[in-house]
Amino acid sequence: MKYSIKVNEVKNPKGNIRGFATLVFGDSFKVTNIAILENKEKKLFVSMPSYKTNERDENNGTIYKDICNPITKEFRQELYDNILETYDEVVSHTQSRDQGAPSQEAETEMPEFSVKVTPFERENSNIRGLARIYFEDSFVVGNVNILQGKENLFISMPSFKTKKTDDQGRPVYQDICYPVTKEFREKLYGELMDSYEKEKAKQEEKSRDNAERDGKDRSGKDKERENTPFR
Repeated sequence: MKYSIKVNEVKNPKGNIRGFATLVFGDSFKVTNIAILENKEKKLFVSMPSYKTNERDENNGTIYKDICNPITKEFRQELYDNILETYDEVVSHTQSRDQGAPSQEAETEMPEFSVKVTPFERENSNIRGLARIYFEDSFVVGNVNILQGKENLFISMPSFKTKKTDDQGRPVYQDICYPVTKEFREKLYGELMDSYEKEKAKQEEKSRDNAERDGKDRSGKDKERENTPFR
């Protein structure tokens, strides 16, 4: 799988953050906010972008979950090693580099991917579906939502709340993972919506089958009561 890594060093860090990495798959899909941290033993490690949950650990601490992450142990080791090596190169004033097999074509390369969508509706929420994107069974992006707009459904990629506000004073959100090119965006969003429609149809058909079965069961029980003599 072809991917590239770019790292920015944090100058004069106050905490344990030493840099941030950006990962791009096939020149078409970008993952940002990958943190490079330093532990108490002065060793660097990689932390994927995460979000705060309402769950608590055994010490009543807040539990964070990754928004995206490598799936296999092998790819995790490869990716994290390359991120840390690229960080070392940046610190040494050298350039970031491309990883994986280089593209032989001049046009933009699209990564191979698959999607999994689960229709989901909750009262007082505009969420209609939850989705995941899998890149070559090696990397997964979660927290992709299908939302109901004023007229149509639309795709919402994982994002975080910035300190900026728009003209109306509303908070501005910035995507963490997102398609880079128009062509890949159309392809990815098209497959997400197609998968949603198919899964939604399956869900509705299952609900109808269950309703019909429940109706037949109730009808059968009513007939049994009618044929049961009083004693």
